[in-house]
Formats: sequence, structure tokens, C-alpha cells
Amino acid sequence: MPGLREIWQETRGDPVICIAILDGPADLSHPCLQGAKLRQLETGASTGSDQGPALQHGTHVASVIFGRQDSAVAGIAPECRGVIVPIFESVSAHSFRPCSQVDLARALGQAVQHGADVINISGGEFSPSGTAHPILAQAVSDCARRGVLLVAAAGNQGCACPHVPAALASVLAVGAMNAEGQPLDFSNWGGAYQVQGILAPGESILGALPGGGTVRRSGTSFATAVVSGIAALLLCLQRRQGRPRDTHEVRQAMLQSALGCDYRPITDCRRLLAGRLNVNGAVSIIIHPRGPTMSEAVLTPTNGPVLSPSRVEASAVAPALGPQPEAVQAVAPSDIQPAACACQGKATAQQLVYVIGQLGYDLVSEARLDSLAHKMAGVAGSTTPERVAAFQPDKLLTYLEQHPWDAAAVEWTLSLDGTPIYAIRPQGAFAADAYKELRRFLHEQLKEGVERISVAGVMTGQARLLMGQVVPVIVPDLRGMYSWTTKALVNAIVGAAPAADAPADAKEKHAHKHTGLRNFLDRVYHGLRNLGVMPADRAVNFAATNAYSVDKIFEAELKEKERVDLESINVVRSPICRLDSDCWDIEVYFFYPERQVQTVRKVYRFTVDVSDVVPVTIGPVRSWFSR
Repeated sequence: MPGLREIWQETRGDPVICIAILDGPADLSHPCLQGAKLRQLETGASTGSDQGPALQHGTHVASVIFGRQDSAVAGIAPECRGVIVPIFESVSAHSFRPCSQVDLARALGQAVQHGADVINISGGEFSPSGTAHPILAQAVSDCARRGVLLVAAAGNQGCACPHVPAALASVLAVGAMNAEGQPLDFSNWGGAYQVQGILAPGESILGALPGGGTVRRSGTSFATAVVSGIAALLLCLQRRQGRPRDTHEVRQAMLQSALGCDYRPITDCRRLLAGRLNVNGAVSIIIHPRGPTMSEAVLTPTNGPVLSPSRVEASAVAPALGPQPEAVQAVAPSDIQPAACACQGKATAQQLVYVIGQLGYDLVSEARLDSLAHKMAGVAGSTTPERVAAFQPDKLLTYLEQHPWDAAAVEWTLSLDGTPIYAIRPQGAFAADAYKELRRFLHEQLKEGVERISVAGVMTGQARLLMGQVVPVIVPDLRGMYSWTTKALVNAIVGAAPAADAPADAKEKHAHKHTGLRNFLDRVYHGLRNLGVMPADRAVNFAATNAYSVDKIFEAELKEKERVDLESINVVRSPICRLDSDCWDIEVYFFYPERQVQTVRKVYRFTVDVSDVVPVTIGPVRSWFSR
């Protein structure tokens, strides 16, 4: 690939720069990956050693980026640090289970939590509008805000059909071209890709095959891996210059230097997206941010190997795994599919979770539904058709009051915006107490207007719901299970309203405090909604559940001589923390609405330790002025 040898003379990576791969699991025992600075996380996707398509796909992508330079597959950025976050799972020798957009959002959070600078997503889901599920859209936005670059495949349908996450605004989309710079027939184009997408080598890309072999494959999956590797090397160049890492600059350098139709015309210029990958041009921009233009170096045709400096024969490759693009598979709603070939993985995650949402339940399978329906039909006074009654929460609760042991016969779920994101399965000595709490929560939602519950626990394994959706399982901790209405929570913290004959200023202060606290909670519930996996998310969720620290802020705010209103909420890692703890500062910013010019803001901060299953607030609330 033109420009690769030149950038390798400067850097082959830096362990400070981390690339996360969200794909199938990888065979880390492969000779190409032995010694690589790679860590594979345990997720809900299988991480077994079978030879299924998910393992094949994940191993190939990992080797394109991290393959040892002295091995059969020389990776793009072998000296960088890597995190493998499996999201695809093999279900047979020829098929895989894709992941939902919510699961992809969760995986993004895990990647960020483990220090990713660049996240490679060699997959996507067709979206006619180019929009994503709100939870995924927010996760992508959070990555951009944190300075994490997402590189995602444009898709292999050969049409003007956007995929998510590639079509989302802050993502760098990648299409596939051959060695002559011609777009491959199956590479997608159109929409947002025309301004935020580039073409990269994606034909007959050499990669590792689980078990020790190599294989050449074609697809936007592998073009994406090429771009992720180059992006990481550009970040390394920034470090070599003594500059801070700036993924936005890297993304812009790759887009601005891309070579379009002016360089080498084609019949339909839309298929070039924003242009062809131009490594030397991007390097020039990084080294001379305000200096020479990209005319210094251009893409030159080559018939040699695409990635490796030395040719590697594919004689050990089965014909079915040759360079043909992957066949298009049927995509279920909200399913992220690999963007080439096919895709494996195991379920033993021990990820802490503290999440806020709404409680529900699922009937698991047709057999479980029939079993429960038959039992419910015997409840005295039941006149509802058997299967219908099982779907009615009030009927189910009536039955469970008499048969509490059957609470484990349904799959209790936690939802955000009507989308189930977790299954809740109590275990251990206090499982019966946890199921009792779940029944109480459901009753309160139905009869008492409870809006939200919190669940603290450990994520372990997966559950398949009746309609086929697969969600992670939380084993809850009773200490972190709460239910509430926003109104009741605010009233409990703020206290009773002043009497009718109380002074006007007392009434005004109470009303202002009540409104401020309500605004804070609504901001968390709606503006900062999350999956409760990342430490920062667990911290802010706990702050909303246990709002007494926030109450102290509004108590102090009421003593201000001028009126102040809530501006924003930031969550940042605390620079000071106890040994073996994980501390995060919740910073609440206020502004002075009656001032025409906002010169200063008032900031209040308190700290949450999320190292345990149930977080805890530590230290006093502090405040200062900020410009």
C-alpha cells in the first residue's frame, strides 16, 4: 500500500495508543498475534476456540492491524496496544449471531472504559434514514465527546445504502477499493459517506486464519481495519512531535487528503465517497498542520501485496474463503452484521452494572409461555384466555402472589425507551428476596405510578427473549435495587412546601429548589441516559438515585444573592482517590440568568466511588467559580 513503508520508517505504533476491535473474538494463539499487546475482554459473545465464522472474521481483522512484522501477516500498527471486544458469535460452522444496536452501544462503552483511542467496527446495519437507535446514537456521541475515533465499514451491498454506525455524523466510514484505486462492486456509497467516508484497500486482503493458517478475503471489513491501523499510526506521529493526541485532527487529515475523481476519474464519482485513502497526504497534514498541501504524495497503482511488505502465498486457503465478497444475509431489525465474510465467541463476563430504567418481564419461549398460562388458568376467578393472561402484568402478579416460586419462570427485564437492555436473574442465598422486590417494583409501576427503578449487579451471560432478542443478564445486588417516582423523590429530599401563611421568599426558595432538583434528575434520566456499564455512567446514575448530595448543592445554591439556574452536568475521573477505589467527580454547573453577559459560572462537585457493585458518595460537596 503506497505510503505504508514511509510511515513505518517513522513509527510502527506505540503502546500508549489503543485500538479496540468490536468484532468476533480473535485467536490470540495464532503465530501472527503472539506477542502482540492484545487483551480480549469477556463479553456476552462466545470466546471459545471453535472455527466458526465469527472467530474467523475477528482473527482476520485483528491480524490486519496487529500482525507481527516478522510473521506471515504484517499488521498495520503492530506496536500499538489493542483491546478485542467480541460482539459477534458463531451459531454453526457457516452462520453467526449478529449483535443488536444496544449491544454495540454497550461494547463501545467497554472499549472506552479500557482506554481506546480508535475503535474499529467492521460491521453495520442497513438504515434507510442513516439514523440509529437512540442508545447507540448517544454512545457514538459520547465517544466523539471523549475524543475517541470510530472507524466503521460502509457495507457490502453495492448500493447507495447507508449503514449504522458508519453513517452517523462523527464516524469515519470506510468503503473498499482494489489495488488500482477502483471501488469494488460491492462497496456501498451515498448519503453521509460522500463527506465522511474514504476508500481503502479491501480486495484480497491477507489475514490470519484461526489455527495457524492465512487467508485472503475481500470486503469493507478489512478496508476498515486498514484505516483504523493508519489512524493509530497518525496518532503516534502526533506523540512523536510532542503534541497531544487529537483524533479529530487525524480524521480530518485522512478526509482532506483523500484522492477523488480529480486525481483519477471513474464513471460514477459518488462511489469514491470523499476520496481514496492517501497515507502520505495524511502524514503531511499531521507533520505540517498549517504547511504544505497534500500534493506532495498521491496514491500510485501497484500490483503487489496490499498490506504485507513480503508476498505471502494463499495455498493453504480453502476455496470457499477466497477473495469473493461475502454474500448479503438477511438482517433482523436492529442487528449489526459483519461487513465481510462471516463471523464466533463465550459468555462469562463479570462487568459491574448500575443502571436506571423501567421494569418488565418476558415469557422466554413458547413452551414456557404455555406452561405458565396453564398454571394461571387455575387461579380462582380467572376468565381471561390462558395465553393472553400471561402477558397482562396485573394477572401475572395475582398469580405470583399465590405462587411466588414461579417468579423465576419469567425473564425479568430492564428497559430504556421501551427497549429491553438487560435480563435480571437473582441468584444466591437472597434470590427469593430479590424476586420479591421485583414483584413489588412491578406492582408499584402498575398501581402507584413508579417511573424508574435502579439495579446494581454483575453482568454475566446472555438471555434470549421470546421474540428472539438477546440481552445480557444482570445478577442483582439487593443493596442497589430501588424504585421511585421523580415527584416522590424530589419531595422527600426538598421537604414539605411552606405553609400558606409563610413568607413569600420562603415559598419562592422552596419552589426554586424543587424545580432545580427536578431539572437535575430529568437531565440525567433523559439527557444522560446510558447502559450503566462505564464507571462514569454508574457514577451519574447513582447520583440520580441517591440525590441527597445533589440536595446539598441546591441548599447552597439558595444562599446565593443572585438567582442561578442549572447549566450542565459533567462527570470526570477524580484526580484523587482512595487505594483500590474508582472515583468520579460529578460537577454541576450553574449560570446567572439575570446577567446579560455570562462571565462566571458556579460549580459544585461531589465524588462517587464506583469500585464496588453499589457505588457510594465520598467526601463533602465543594464549590468554586469558573469562567
